[in-house]
Amino acid sequence: MVKNRKIRRRSNCSLTKSTKETDTSTASSKDPTPLDDPADSDIHAALPESQTIGQGQRGFPDRVYLLASVIFQNNHLEKPAAHRLVNYGKDRGIPLPEVSDEEMQCTAYELAFNTFKYQELLENIMVHSRFYLTQPMPDDQMSLAVVILYDFQDRKFLPRKHKGKEEIIQEVRDVENYLLRFKTKLAASLACYRIKHHLLSIECILPESVKMKQERSKRLPLFTWVNTLKSSHDEVRHLLRSVGFSQVRSVEQLEGQTFCQDPHCGDILVFPAQRKAQLYSTKLLSDRKLIIQDKSCSLGPNAVCSVLPEEGDVLMVGCFSALTVSHIASLIAEKHKAHSNNQPKVCVCVSDRTEAQREELQQAVFTMDCKNVKLIPEVFQSLNGFDKRLKKVCVILLTPKCSVSAVSNPVEMILQENGDTNLLQDLSQGSIAQSKLEALVAQQRKDIDHALTCECRTTGSHVLMHTHLDTHHVISVLNAQSLSPL
Repeated sequence: MVKNRKIRRRSNCSLTKSTKETDTSTASSKDPTPLDDPADSDIHAALPESQTIGQGQRGFPDRVYLLASVIFQNNHLEKPAAHRLVNYGKDRGIPLPEVSDEEMQCTAYELAFNTFKYQELLENIMVHSRFYLTQPMPDDQMSLAVVILYDFQDRKFLPRKHKGKEEIIQEVRDVENYLLRFKTKLAASLACYRIKHHLLSIECILPESVKMKQERSKRLPLFTWVNTLKSSHDEVRHLLRSVGFSQVRSVEQLEGQTFCQDPHCGDILVFPAQRKAQLYSTKLLSDRKLIIQDKSCSLGPNAVCSVLPEEGDVLMVGCFSALTVSHIASLIAEKHKAHSNNQPKVCVCVSDRTEAQREELQQAVFTMDCKNVKLIPEVFQSLNGFDKRLKKVCVILLTPKCSVSAVSNPVEMILQENGDTNLLQDLSQGSIAQSKLEALVAQQRKDIDHALTCECRTTGSHVLMHTHLDTHHVISVLNAQSLSPL
């Protein structure tokens, strides 16, 4: 009965806009609740059992929070002063902290992306709990506070679990300690918000398009392609069967230790999503014989291979990863292996990449055993059909920058395929600003026009455009050109 009274009292709370108060007693107050306060059980009683800690996650390394906070600071939605609950300072365009670990970088972007989704909710929690009003933190640390708060509530306000020796970033630890001292009030504010708005979970406040993509991403299987430069389809299947996998006929039959061949792309093998760790244990992934990549990235390479003649080269232009370059090289080498001394080349425009990125790309394709890739440092628009390097080009694969609005997991796609991270805030809300769409379409038209100019000067060549846009966005580009998207 006591718990019920507490819950009813919290349900009368309202999350309204507040400003920092000048009252000295309020400004200097601290939340006296200790970390193991039994009142926490009341807060958890107000939360449905369905809200559990995501995949047993108990926090991230300090550097993940720091990187995520800078991403949030540079791209968060800045509201008009009259509607602003939390001030994050005026700094934008802050250089990102150096992170060499790709998994850690991806985790930080995912954390920032989730914080974008719930920015308004998290700000309400900080204001209503009086955390924002009473903690002695400068505005430029509020991005770090809101990022840590998102993760804090995601693990039901349990303290972070540290693993062995970790890098300590004092700024992160200080902000985390402020939040820990306020955990009871923060949890109460979240419970109050959910009760007031009748939310079974915080996901209920997301736009329908975002919720749909979020749910779809959880159900997506794991797509891989066979790198025939290091192995063969038969060898990969044999190795999979030797460790307990069995092949089924369709994606619908995937369950447990199974895999199947993709019905559209013959070199793609599909697995249940939860089998990723088991695949790593086979060394197929670490030996680069089997490559994990979203299926949408494989459509372009397979389309190129299907129209490429025996003695024709490929020109790649736009946003793509070393994996996509290697995939095309692998498919071409397999298709033309009878002519090993005179195989088609994959020419790659890399003018938009730094010297370090070019070296990284070159090293990546070398690791994949690609010997038929040539980097072209010039800007695509400066090339023409009379360039000797393009003399044998028969296919131009154009992968322009786009909004990735058709992708269920935009963070992974943008990071893997060298996309535009500035779009993440828009994508977190389910729509792209019209000005950004117009800029993307203008650049696509420019690239298409030049690709068609080059194509006209090369007999029998093809121009293929590959995007991750929703269909209605693609049509606006293609109406002006007789070109079909992949």
